[in-house]
Amino acid sequence: MESAHVAATSTLAVKAGESLYWSSSDGRTALIHDDCFEALSRLEPGSIDCIFADPPYFLSNGGTTCRGGKRTSVNKGKWDKSLGVDENHAFNRKWLELCQRALTPNGTIWVSGTSHVIYSVGFAMQQLGFKMLNEIVWEKPNPPPNLSCRYFTHATETVLWAARDRKSKHHFDYPTMKEENGGKQMKSVWRMTAPGKREKEHGKHPTQKPLTLLERILRASCAPDSVVLDPFNGSGTTGVAAIRGGHRYIGIERESEYADLSVQRFEAELPPPKMKRARLRVAKS
Repeated sequence: MESAHVAATSTLAVKAGESLYWSSSDGRTALIHDDCFEALSRLEPGSIDCIFADPPYFLSNGGTTCRGGKRTSVNKGKWDKSLGVDENHAFNRKWLELCQRALTPNGTIWVSGTSHVIYSVGFAMQQLGFKMLNEIVWEKPNPPPNLSCRYFTHATETVLWAARDRKSKHHFDYPTMKEENGGKQMKSVWRMTAPGKREKEHGKHPTQKPLTLLERILRASCAPDSVVLDPFNGSGTTGVAAIRGGHRYIGIERESEYADLSVQRFEAELPPPKMKRARLRVAKS
């Protein structure tokens, strides 16, 4: 199977075949419809500058939460069901190892999660030799209440930031982060609201992240015209942030429903393709 240069550069060469679901007219944004393990294994080693990953949290096991003042199930689908502690960790280690292989020598990866998954992710990163950089706490100012009244309200998620290995010299736009924080060093606690209606106008994803979060992540850790990857593309928020930031992007999504949603969001961000004017030919009399 021949390589398809899905983002107008040889560094983004992947053996896409039928899994290449969609690409922009300029070749800078691409969506692969496939299992993340299969797609990651086809990526050219050392071709990705920055990865954001929002893996399954493995919390769809019959629990409930509050949404709109009503008790609702937290079940999101088969992809989010726990396989057991050991198998969950094996899953995390496997995709992280493939992501590490895809990163450039100075590339970095961001992984979001709650207590259901983030400790496994952090341990797998240590096992694989990633260089841990920061633990970001995303604080949600208006989280859903805890209906059982037996726990504190779950108001945060963790985002781990790590470089490919101990020798990596990662990119960090310190001046921009300081400027955005009123001239002071930005702390590792970020207060941001969940995605609003405008970010879901094309459809909803149960674990959708706010665009403000992804835009800050890419501003902080991406040099101009970086190659960004999201192995769990979901609703495509990482891709939207990459497009807005002037970066190249590859998303990997297994579910057709969310692949279609992502395409709608990407196309809404991109300028319409230029149409060539047809030449008017006048028949000779």
